[in-house]
Amino acid sequence: MSDPTHAGMATEVNGVVSQSSPFSVETTLERLRASIQSHQLTIFAQINHSDEANRVGLTMQDAHVLIFGNPHAGTPLMIASPLLALELPLKALIWQDTESQVWVNYDSTDYLASRFAIPMELVKNIAGIDGVIASALEG
Repeated sequence: MSDPTHAGMATEVNGVVSQSSPFSVETTLERLRASIQSHQLTIFAQINHSDEANRVGLTMQDAHVLIFGNPHAGTPLMIASPLLALELPLKALIWQDTESQVWVNYDSTDYLASRFAIPMELVKNIAGIDGVIASALEG
């Protein structure tokens, strides 16, 4: 996944945004947690995939998922499009590739809006994820 032509830039493929991080996985996680909280969002869970793999005797790259959102913003979305509950709360994957590049990946707002036919007046309820991620990755 590491691509020097896209270093520091967000790219989108098949609805998944990929943003490189200039920080370690741990620092990226800390900064993203702080950004989520500063945007008045709730962190519902953190999944540490690599620790769980180690627990069962397997090894994988460092990988974590933060699950976050705001019930006040998300509930109207799920009322309008019940299947969106498959994707909410929002999620961000923070991981390190084999070239030691750290990445943050998440579903794009446009992808979710299109896939779940979110009414235009409600898209703003999830559109802030780009800003949350960007503020966490600013050097």
